[in-house]
Amino acid sequence: MRYYHLPPILVGASIVLIQSQIAVALSGQNVESIGREITVRIVDSQNPVATGSGVIIKQSSNTYTVLTAYHVVKDDSKYEIITPDQQSNQIKSVKQLSGVDLAVIEFSSSKSYKVAKIGNSDKATASTTVYVVGFPGRRGAIPNPTLFFTTGHVNANGAPQGDGYNLIYDNDTLGGMSGGPVLNEQGEVVAIHGRADEQEIGEKSQSKIITGLGITINSALQKISAVGVDLGVRPPNVIATAPKADDFFIKAKQKDRNQDYKGAIADYTQAIRLNPKYAQAYYQRGIVRLNLYDKENAAKDLQTATKLFLEQGNQVEGYNSQAVARTILKDYQGAIAAYTQSIKLNPEDAQAYNKRGNAYSDLGEKPKAIADYNQAIKIDPYFDDAYNNRGIVRQEQGDTQAALADYNQVIKINPNYAHAYNNRGLIRQEQGDTQAALADYNQAIKINPNLAEAYSNRGIIRQDAGDTQGALADFNSALKINPNYAEAYYNRGRLHYLSGDKQGALADNNQAIKINPNLPKAYLNRGSVRDDLGDTQGALADYNQALKINPNDAEVYNNRGAVRLKLGDTQGALADYNQAIKINPNYAVAYFNRGVLRSQMQNLQGALADYNQAIKINPNLTQIYGIRGLLRVQLGDKQGAIADLQKAAEWFRQQGNTQLYQTTLDLIKKLQ
Repeated sequence: MRYYHLPPILVGASIVLIQSQIAVALSGQNVESIGREITVRIVDSQNPVATGSGVIIKQSSNTYTVLTAYHVVKDDSKYEIITPDQQSNQIKSVKQLSGVDLAVIEFSSSKSYKVAKIGNSDKATASTTVYVVGFPGRRGAIPNPTLFFTTGHVNANGAPQGDGYNLIYDNDTLGGMSGGPVLNEQGEVVAIHGRADEQEIGEKSQSKIITGLGITINSALQKISAVGVDLGVRPPNVIATAPKADDFFIKAKQKDRNQDYKGAIADYTQAIRLNPKYAQAYYQRGIVRLNLYDKENAAKDLQTATKLFLEQGNQVEGYNSQAVARTILKDYQGAIAAYTQSIKLNPEDAQAYNKRGNAYSDLGEKPKAIADYNQAIKIDPYFDDAYNNRGIVRQEQGDTQAALADYNQVIKINPNYAHAYNNRGLIRQEQGDTQAALADYNQAIKINPNLAEAYSNRGIIRQDAGDTQGALADFNSALKINPNYAEAYYNRGRLHYLSGDKQGALADNNQAIKINPNLPKAYLNRGSVRDDLGDTQGALADYNQALKINPNDAEVYNNRGAVRLKLGDTQGALADYNQAIKINPNYAVAYFNRGVLRSQMQNLQGALADYNQAIKINPNLTQIYGIRGLLRVQLGDKQGAIADLQKAAEWFRQQGNTQLYQTTLDLIKKLQ
C-alpha cells in the first residue's frame, strides 16, 4: 500500500500525512493529551442533552473540517461545535459520506486548533492497542460531561458491514462518544467510533461484554473526496480478496446484535476455521452459546480461548476467559482465583472487580461481593452493572432501601438498563406498590423484549389482579424466550393449578423440577397437585423434598401437616402445624388447621384459641366463623355461637350457597 505526498500547490492547507518512518508507541498519557487537543463536542443547541463527538481532520485558513458519525448530526437541528478551549462555534455545513455512518462538518474560527494525524487503519489488527476519545452525553448521573479516554484492544478489522462498520474493539464507551476518534499508539486516527454493543453474560445478566464498533479511516478516505474534502492522503487501493477470519468475526457480531444467534455461531465458526488461533472468536462464540443455554459447549469454547489468550501473551483476557468458564462449571472458587490474577495485572479494571463480586455472591460470600462492587464503583462512578449487582446483594440481605437506591442510580446513569427496572419492580411488588411494579416491568420489556424475567414477574402481578389470560400470555412469552426457565414453569404451573387445570399444573412443575431440582416451591406446588389428584404418598414425598432444600418454609409444613392427617399421622400433623406457626406466627391458615386437628383430638379450648387467633390475624377468613360457631355450641356458649353463625350465614348468602345458608339459619333458630 502506498501513500503520496501533496504537490507543492497544496502546501497552504494544514494537512497531516502518513509518515513512512518506523512507528514508535507513545505512552497512554501522551496519546490522551493528543486526544484532548483534537476532539470536539457536538451539541444540538435546541436540545443540549443530544450530544456527540468529532475529530478535527483539516484546517484551511479559518475553516476547520471535523469528521464524525453521521447519526450524530443527521437531524435537521442547529448544531454547535465545542472546541477544546470550550469555545462554541456554529456548524456551517454537514456532508454525509456515501454508504457509511460518517459525515464531515465545517466551522469557522480565527483561533488555532490542532489537527489530527491520519493513521493507517490496515495496521490496526487484532490485539493491537487502541484508544477511544469522546464526550459522554449529559444525563442525570453526568450533568457536566468531560472528555473520556478509554484503552482497549482491537478484536477484528475486516470488510464493512451495516452502515460501513468494520472495526471492533473492547474499549468501554458511553453514549455521546459517537463520532469521536479511535487512536493508535502513535496518537493517529485509525477509525471513528460510532456504536457500542452490550452483550450480557449468562442467565443472571449481572455483567456484560462491551464492544465498540467503528468505521476505519481508510474506509473514510475511500468516500471523503466525493464530498469535496481533500486530506492530501490517497486512499489505499481496494483489492478483492476471499473473506478472511476478521470478516466473519464482524459479520458474527452484526448477527449477534440482530439476535440471529445461530447465524452468529456459524460465522464465528467460519472465523475459527480460517484462523484456528483466533482466541477472541472462541471467546465470543462461547458467550453466545452460554446465552443460548448451551453451557457444555460454551465452557469448552471459553477454555480454548483461555489457552490461546495465555499462549499469545494476553494474560488479562486469558484469566477473564478462564473465570467465565469456571463460573459456568460452578467452580466459583476457581473463578475468584482467576479474577484475582486479572486484577493483579490490572488493578484499575472495574469490570474484573464486578465479575469477582458476582462469583463471591454465587458462593454466598455477600460481604466480599459488596466490597468488590464498592471498589468497581470507586474506580468507575458511572458503572451501571456494579450498582445493579450491589443492589441485588443488598436486596438478598434484606436491605431493601439501599437496594432501591442502587437500582435508582443505575436508571439515572443508564435509562435503558432493562434489568434495573425489573429488579426495582420486584422491590415495589414486595412493598405492595403493584402499579409502580407493573410500570417497571412494562418499561423493562419495552427496552428489552427478550427479558424473560420481566414477563414472568409481570405475569405474577396480572395473575394476582385476576387477569388470567394476560398472566398466561406472559408466562408463555417467558418460556418462549428461555425454554429452560424453571421459575416460569413454576409460575405457569401455579396459574394452571389455581385455574383448575391439575394436569397442566403437574406437567409444568415436573418440568421446573427437571430443570432445577433444587427449586423448593416447585415441589410445594407439585405436592399440592398430587394431593388433589389423590396421590397422597407422592404429595408427602414432594413436601419432604421441599423441606430438605428449605427447612424454613411455613407453607410446606402446613401442607405436609394436612397430608399427614389424611394418612392418620395425628402427632406428625400436629408437629407440622406447630412448626409452621413457629416459623410464621402470623400464619392464619396454620392456626385454623391446627384448630381443626385439636377439635378432632377433643382439645376444644385449644381449638377455640386457634380459631380466635386465625380470625384476629385475618378477619376476612369468614369460613372460620361457622366452624367456630359449632365449636361454641359444644362449649355451651350460645350467644357466641349465634354471633358466629350469623356471620357464617351471611357469607353463605353472598357465595350463593342457599342450602348451607338455610341450614345455618335453622340452627340459629334452634339456639335462640
